[in-house]
Amino acid sequence: MRPLHIALAALVAAVWGVNFVVIEIGLDHFPPLLFSALRFLVAALPAVFLVGRPKVAWKWIIGVGLVLGVAKFGLLFIGMDQGMPAGLSSLVLQVQAVFTALFAALALGERPGGVRVLGMAVALAGIGVAAVDEGAGGPVLAFVLVVAAAACWGVSNVLTRKAAPPDALNFMVWVSTVPVLPLLGLSLLFEGWDRDAEALAALDWSGFGSIVYVAWISTVFGFGAWGFLLRHHPASSVAPFTLLVPVFGMSSAALLLDESVSPLRWCAAALLVGGVALTSLAGVRRARTAPPVPSETPVARV
Repeated sequence: MRPLHIALAALVAAVWGVNFVVIEIGLDHFPPLLFSALRFLVAALPAVFLVGRPKVAWKWIIGVGLVLGVAKFGLLFIGMDQGMPAGLSSLVLQVQAVFTALFAALALGERPGGVRVLGMAVALAGIGVAAVDEGAGGPVLAFVLVVAAAACWGVSNVLTRKAAPPDALNFMVWVSTVPVLPLLGLSLLFEGWDRDAEALAALDWSGFGSIVYVAWISTVFGFGAWGFLLRHHPASSVAPFTLLVPVFGMSSAALLLDESVSPLRWCAAALLVGGVALTSLAGVRRARTAPPVPSETPVARV
């Protein structure tokens, strides 16, 4: 990769890592389901009028929109709102690579090799260590919700692989149109009209900035840049940069939110990142030697 492209890949990882801190800030201004709905609304508009028509069947756009947009982000935002730290969330969410491999084996008949199975075991050990650390002083339910969000992300990755979108940005923008109304409906049902109206009435520059960041910078810029890199380089060269996301997430949370990182959490981070590296990169190497099939775009979208 050219130095400029390496810098761009690192910048995208930093944007996605810091995004967890921005989500934490946004949750101080909005109920979680409303915040998630606003994120997708702003990501879809006006971009949906600029990216052209959908390039995959609507069934895939709707399926990924519901699983990724409503389930994954709904659970993530609720989990963080219930007390899951931003830095730990950025780390735990990466276990999606394990869920993706498991669901691909079940739904697509992909048999993971020995290295990939080892990576999955190491990553799950990291989740276990993180669970022990969080259970010692944090809300266990919030932890479980973020793990469930990672599982939903794994399902959406399998659906995305089946869809095989030729343009990641076009696909993500159209996917962003799907969750808006379901999330708004769920917000009115569970969070209440009064709470939503109060949050919108109290909108300030900090709340507005958090929406702009998670929608335009993390989603539109992040996916546009990531798609550009994948069009110019093999996935095996680009994918490793996703391992920087929890590094940026945990460090930015420590610097900006004063989140402490215990020795046990550092151990969990080493296990999880190492396991995800084995799981993801073994899968990429196997895909390069296998017959051509629609490939999953390796991303760490948040």
